[in-house]
Amino acid sequence: MIFTETSLKGAFTIDLAPHSDERGFFARSFCRKEFEAHGLDPAVLQCNISLNHKKGTLRGMHFQTAPFEEVKIVRCTRGEIVDTIIDLRRESSTYLQWISVHLTENNHTMLYVPRHFAHGFQALADNTELMYQVSQEYSPAHATGVRFDDPAFGIKWPLPVSVISKADSSWPLYTPQAAVWV
Repeated sequence: MIFTETSLKGAFTIDLAPHSDERGFFARSFCRKEFEAHGLDPAVLQCNISLNHKKGTLRGMHFQTAPFEEVKIVRCTRGEIVDTIIDLRRESSTYLQWISVHLTENNHTMLYVPRHFAHGFQALADNTELMYQVSQEYSPAHATGVRFDDPAFGIKWPLPVSVISKADSSWPLYTPQAAVWV
């Protein structure tokens, strides 16, 4: 695996290092030792799949509060997405900054999302599927988010939103006083 730190400290893209022959290729997509060697949390307690029927579907911006903060490793297994994360760590030099990464079934790139980051994505093709490895169990009582279109972040989504859940469209706008993730 090839680990590349993004402009948000602690967030990485992870590319496969495939071994190819006439059959196709073989590549490792997870190795506890390699994650630990890069100072990353390798815990995986849950794996999730997200299927998105329509191009333009937006999910996010999600995170969980203490004690259920989670690390995510996200990979697009069918179709393509723009995967977006926001640094919500108050002590971070990149606090409130965001990045987007293009994940596709063909590039096999993964995104490592640290604790205290909001995460969301937009499907760029119909019937897009994602696989998440998550370090914490889902806790509805600790699940929260921030608005995908919050002017405090100014995220530039590539497509008009075609489908979004009521919950995702009604997350509160960000205010430092309302921040619950510390």
